Amino acid sequence: MSEFDFLEEQGVSAALIKAAEEFRQEYGVSEEAKHRRIKPALPFYGKETLEMAMAAVLEQENLLLAGPKATGKNVLAENLAYIFGRPVYNVSFHVNTNSGDLIGTDTFVDNQVKLRKGSIYQCAEEGGFGILDEINMAKNDAVSVLHATLDYRRSIDVPGYDKIDLHPAARFIGTMNYGYAGTKELNEALVSRFLVIDMPAQNEETLGFIFNRMFPDAKKEAVEQFMGVFLDLQQKSMNSEISTKPLDLRGLLAAMKIVRTGISPWQAVRMGIVNKTFDVFEKEIVEDVVRTRIPQGWTREDVYGE
Repeated sequence: MSEFDFLEEQGVSAALIKAAEEFRQEYGVSEEAKHRRIKPALPFYGKETLEMAMAAVLEQENLLLAGPKATGKNVLAENLAYIFGRPVYNVSFHVNTNSGDLIGTDTFVDNQVKLRKGSIYQCAEEGGFGILDEINMAKNDAVSVLHATLDYRRSIDVPGYDKIDLHPAARFIGTMNYGYAGTKELNEALVSRFLVIDMPAQNEETLGFIFNRMFPDAKKEAVEQFMGVFLDLQQKSMNSEISTKPLDLRGLLAAMKIVRTGISPWQAVRMGIVNKTFDVFEKEIVEDVVRTRIPQGWTREDVYGE
């Protein structure tokens, strides 16, 4: 099976796929970084979004993926690294993330002070794809590191050491959710260093692609009901009837996986979706949604069968 089969299946531009293959051939990966090349657990579905993202990467641009929960921001970022054959360096921004975490810090080794390289430094050096998760939670000290790294200079000044230039294959992909606690508005200087993709919500077509690839042996009617759980909850979340906590596509897919072991679909979905919220009233709403889609009497055979 081709590494690009999921792109071809969606009708992604043949010219972009060819350019991605050439990119892979042009830029190798060192032995030290090969373990960071990963195959995503989920394929990304969305021809237009994939084509925009691939075009940006090919033209040495950085990407900012913006949108609410469960729109596949991290999935797209991981898929892009896989498509272009690059090692992945994850940076999760939070209140304690500082410039030292990104560039590196001094450490004492063999009676010498040496630099313990941070994730951004390693990414720049190895030509990796840096996934800057929840970038709108970054504090100013961390953001200042990103400015020179992300603009046309493509370099990092390491205080007390030297300036390093980014590997030509290095790219940075930021992700951000709207309205999460601790988030803030990104300043214009930082946003100007990205091309921005507003991630679309999941729909029946995108979910169908994911479920059918991950569970080709599942019964069609069961897949439709599992997808329906997610779409119903997504609608309720958009209408502010529930929070985004139970809107967990990974949790729903995990639930469908563990049904294979013999656990009832109802119990599996409780573990994967219902129990993600700890508010009693919200949990009742979510249970009602699940109950209309997944009968409590269902067994493994109702989902997979023979």
